[in-house]
Amino acid sequence: MTEKDIKIEDEEMLNDQPVEETDKEAEEVKSDEVTSEEPSEEAEEKDPLEKAQDEIAKLKNQILYKVAEFENYRKRTLKERAELILNGGEKFITAILPILDDMERAIENGAKTDDPDVLREGMTLIHQKFMKVLEAQGVSKIDTENADFDTDVHEAVAMVPGMGDDKKGKVIDCLQQGYKLNDKVIRHAKVAVGQ
Repeated sequence: MTEKDIKIEDEEMLNDQPVEETDKEAEEVKSDEVTSEEPSEEAEEKDPLEKAQDEIAKLKNQILYKVAEFENYRKRTLKERAELILNGGEKFITAILPILDDMERAIENGAKTDDPDVLREGMTLIHQKFMKVLEAQGVSKIDTENADFDTDVHEAVAMVPGMGDDKKGKVIDCLQQGYKLNDKVIRHAKVAVGQ
């Protein structure tokens, strides 16, 4: 049998079937079409798995942006910190340059005069000016006069015996002045303490 003969036999079989059966088959085909249309509507609404994958992709992008933003922030702060370390003393140095100028003038004028009182007065003025600049930068002297010995700010370099009970544990003499920057001790005062 050829394909043509098979085709003719199929058509004859269809014609031999009662009409009711063909109607039932048509309804089944229609119901299959209706059910096949419903999943396509759901597909348009998106599968929950696809929704979750889309959400994951969005979150991944957000994380990548945040990581990149943080890396940029970290690099920027490292750069600013390096610049601060290199140029942090600029403000202080510009503040003391006038004092350096005063010292140079004092040296030049010291060669012109033989009066030690004039030199002493000039040095005193320069010292006062320098102390004002240091105070403006937050530097202050550690008080040692009649102070109780405090290991946080003082360093005992000598113990002086026989000073009496009222001088015991007190600072007798300051051998080297100590300084604080704001509230942090940057150099302990070297002192002699009564024993």
